[in-house]
Amino acid sequence: MLAAGLAALVFLSAASSVDEKRLSIYSSVATYTLPVTDRMGREYVGLLEVLEPLGRISARVEGQHWKMRFNDNDCDFIAGRARARVRGRDLDLGGAFLIENSRGMVPLSSLNILLPRFLGNPVNFREAARRLFIGDAGTQVNAQLDSSNPPRLVLNFSAPMNPTISTEPGKLRMVFVREPLVPPGSMALVFDNPTITQANFSESNGIADLTVAASVPLMASFSNNGRTITVTALSTGTAATGTVAESGGPPNAGGTPAETEAPVSGGTAPAPVPVPVRRILAVVDPAHGGTERGAALTDTLEEKNVTLGFARLLRRELERQGFAVLLLRNGDDTLTLDQRAGTTNAAHAGIYISLHAASQGSGARVYTALFPVAGQDRGPFHAWNAAQGGALRVSQSAAVAVVVEMEKHQLPARGYTASLRPLNNVVMPALAVELAPGPNGMTDLSSPNYQQRAAAAIADGVASVREQLGARP
Repeated sequence: MLAAGLAALVFLSAASSVDEKRLSIYSSVATYTLPVTDRMGREYVGLLEVLEPLGRISARVEGQHWKMRFNDNDCDFIAGRARARVRGRDLDLGGAFLIENSRGMVPLSSLNILLPRFLGNPVNFREAARRLFIGDAGTQVNAQLDSSNPPRLVLNFSAPMNPTISTEPGKLRMVFVREPLVPPGSMALVFDNPTITQANFSESNGIADLTVAASVPLMASFSNNGRTITVTALSTGTAATGTVAESGGPPNAGGTPAETEAPVSGGTAPAPVPVPVRRILAVVDPAHGGTERGAALTDTLEEKNVTLGFARLLRRELERQGFAVLLLRNGDDTLTLDQRAGTTNAAHAGIYISLHAASQGSGARVYTALFPVAGQDRGPFHAWNAAQGGALRVSQSAAVAVVVEMEKHQLPARGYTASLRPLNNVVMPALAVELAPGPNGMTDLSSPNYQQRAAAAIADGVASVREQLGARP
């Protein structure tokens, strides 16, 4: 299932549950996340787990004593006591020390006192957000609004960043899990601009969140080796009403094929001759198939069957919008990811759309490729896992347009980025759409009516960026 695979790639990989309390620790030698446990009305964390990535450590239990040695320094903690002996001095933990299954646990609030004593470095513990910075591990951010047309918000970071990015109409959210982003001078930045209006910083449960609000869809791009993220306002455009001529010129105003007149002979003009037209090719890829069934959505419903039915409906909707459509499979066929990408690239399509289904969530999730990825281009030869690079901006525009149309069709939708094959291997604009249950639950996934609404929304979104796709020879 695409959502499950993506969670391991770009989403909150350090967290196993949305509701699980967690502590994120940032240092020059390690960045890691630990579970936080509630005991006796307080929050506790395992001390061994906190210190293990930061130095040499050992611990043993002797009766009620939990004795620890960290970097040649001895410490003694006593179960039920709020005082401990650390490096020859008594320290107040602010709460009772606990021993559970030989595991020593300290109140979360005591880390502000304990860690400087162990490490010899200052710490910045943002306890309410459960984010702890050791030494100079924090990354600063500077935001500057460029009042160009369209406007751009340029975020410059003091170290490379790789946040999870999601979009929805009028909002772009960056979630920092492993990145030690510290709050800017103001938690809310308000801009004197009618398009990009504000940026809000928040932090909680071990993560930092930077959300940019605007009156139009937004897109993020990386540069400067990940030290700069530029948030750009996008226009989703309107659906084209005409056709594209062989010469590549724009459609005429009347929505009919462009016409040209032959030379006049003998004073009589011949009938107008239509100029040949070329329709943009859309490749629709029903995920899985054959021996690869995909997710078991129910005991009797397999993802490969849902995506195939969904793809056939999408083909019809795209054809109604004037696209030529190639289904990568129109039966229960097994195709590798490389075969899917290779066939698509050989077809010189205008856009590639991969279809998936999931049993979790609701509505739809729309994905584009995540960059940078490994590999470099060498002249006309593109690195296989970075082939999408040249088309990524148009892919993101198409994804935003699809999300907007989903919302118009009363289908909840969000946009995401993922290092996801075969999106990364496709040279033309590419996106993946994962359909999740609707208001009626799992029955919607196999419902032609529900799939039809989603297919119409996707086709409308793709049609709205038709001019950016272009006709390929």
